[in-house]
Amino acid sequence: MNSAIADIAGRIRNLEDEMEAEVRRQRAVLHADFQGRKVRFEKEVLEAQKRLKQGLLAYFREASLPIVLTAPLIYAGIAPLLLMDAFLTVYQAACFPIYGIARVKRRDCFVFDRAHLGYLNAIEKLNCAYCSYGNGVAAYFREIIGRTEQYWCPIKHARRALYAHPYYHGFTDFGDAEGYRRELEKLRRELQQTGGRQLH
Repeated sequence: MNSAIADIAGRIRNLEDEMEAEVRRQRAVLHADFQGRKVRFEKEVLEAQKRLKQGLLAYFREASLPIVLTAPLIYAGIAPLLLMDAFLTVYQAACFPIYGIARVKRRDCFVFDRAHLGYLNAIEKLNCAYCSYGNGVAAYFREIIGRTEQYWCPIKHARRALYAHPYYHGFTDFGDAEGYRRELEKLRRELQQTGGRQLH
């Protein structure tokens, strides 16, 4: 990675750290705290949240017909998500030890904390759990494929890659044959201990 890109990557890391610090400050304002991996609210805050919970009858009464009709299509996505989750787990268990790539900790990719919010009814909590799972599978996939790409093909594209994974900016430049040959083993070694070069 050239020095200008390394500098920008460092600034991105710093901004992400600042954003996380601001999120922690906001949580403190809302009297939310973590105990291990669980969120805890002060009793008074939780009671205030529960007063804002919408009942199921009112929730369904306000739902429009197009939303009701498309809900089964949304939830049909659970099958491919479960299959992808299972495939990724088997894939990295079988391949990563052979390549010497540190395995992705699955639990780090999934966050299920919205069930602790007192203002959500049962359907809203189910919707949140579904979205959390879907985004967790996407994060799991992105991390595994990012590490795979760093091992097999750590070359930037000729045109801008939108939504690139965090490893991408450390890849060699498109068309830089010498850089590719020089950096390939180093990029592979990075994957053995740390899981690669990440921006966050």
